[in-house]
Amino acid sequence: MTPKQTLKQINELILAMVQLSLSNEQNFPTTRGKPNAAFEISVSTAEGMSVALKNVAYRDVYAELEKARCFNIKMLDGALVSLRYRFQAGYICEHSLAYFPSPDLEHFQNEPEVYLDDDIYADVVAKNIVPFPIRFDFSNDAAKFVEVHHPYSHLTLGQYKNCRIPVCSPMGPLAFGGFVLRNFYNTAFRNFSAKFPTSNLGFDKTITAKERKIPHIVCGH
Repeated sequence: MTPKQTLKQINELILAMVQLSLSNEQNFPTTRGKPNAAFEISVSTAEGMSVALKNVAYRDVYAELEKARCFNIKMLDGALVSLRYRFQAGYICEHSLAYFPSPDLEHFQNEPEVYLDDDIYADVVAKNIVPFPIRFDFSNDAAKFVEVHHPYSHLTLGQYKNCRIPVCSPMGPLAFGGFVLRNFYNTAFRNFSAKFPTSNLGFDKTITAKERKIPHIVCGH
C-alpha cells in the first residue's frame, strides 16, 4: 500500500463513520513531507499522543487525549480512534493505530433501556464491561526488533508494557476500522457492514516463522 492509498483509506474510514452516524467528532488527517520521500500522516495535534505511553492512570490518559483533540474519530460513546503512519521513500516504516474507549460508561450502564434500541450503544450497556485501550504498532527499525518479544508489527492490549502480540504485517486504516467495529460495536457492524468500505490492499508480511508458531494476528488482504 502506498502513502497516497493509505491517506485515501483514512479519509474513507472517517467519512464512513460520519455517514453511518457512528462518529460525532472527527479530525481529518494532516500530512508532512512528500510521498516519495519522508512522509507522515497524522492529525495536527499528534504531539499529544505521547501521553498514551506515560505511566499514569488510564482515565488521565483519555482525558488528556480528548482535551487535546488527539484523535481522528470520536465515537458516539466517547471512544477515540487515532491513526498515524510514517513512510520513507514510498515504503511504510512506522504506524500507531489506537482505540481508546471512554473510561466512564456509567451513564450508559445505569440507564440501559434508553440506549438498547440504538445500534452504537448495544454493545456497551452491560455492567460487566471493562473499557481498555488497544494499539497496533509497527516499526521497521531493526534495532527495536526482538523476535517474539518485540515483533516488527504487534498488538498491545490494556497498556501492558510487555504485551506485544505478533501481527503478520502492518495494518491498513480500513482493516483497523473494521477490527474496531467488528469487535467492540458488533451490533452496529452487522447492521452496517454492507455499507462499510473494504479493501484488498495491504502491506508486506513482517512476521517471522518463530512468531507464527505462537498465537498471533493475521491481517487478511
